[in-house]
Amino acid sequence: MSMTDPVADLLTRIRNASQAGHRRVDVPVSKLKSEIARLLRDNHYIQDFKVLDDGRHGLLRIYLKYHGEAPVIRELRRVSTPGLRRYVKSREIPRVKNGLGMAILSTPQGLMSDRDARRAHVGGELIAVLW
Repeated sequence: MSMTDPVADLLTRIRNASQAGHRRVDVPVSKLKSEIARLLRDNHYIQDFKVLDDGRHGLLRIYLKYHGEAPVIRELRRVSTPGLRRYVKSREIPRVKNGLGMAILSTPQGLMSDRDARRAHVGGELIAVLW
């Protein structure tokens, strides 16, 4: 199976696993996915993540977070796709759910949350939004 959009695959797996009530989800590892996981952890959307050696390319194991029975991540949506990239200037970064959610941006200074990117006055590719 050729993977045209590994990030969309990552988001879908997290979405499906959290809706199914799984404690964790494994995805093939990449630098970008690890960075996304770091952002999710630092902003308290997931409990933690680990990079595991499976003897092949490695796995990214993401430990999901729940609030009571409900998953912390209620919605997780890909914005920019390989076929249609979405770039925003720092002033155009969307506020997700009035600041309750988070947008993930790929900026010249690396992956950032919408809040950090606004603070640093950098724009970039709008990778995903979640709340």
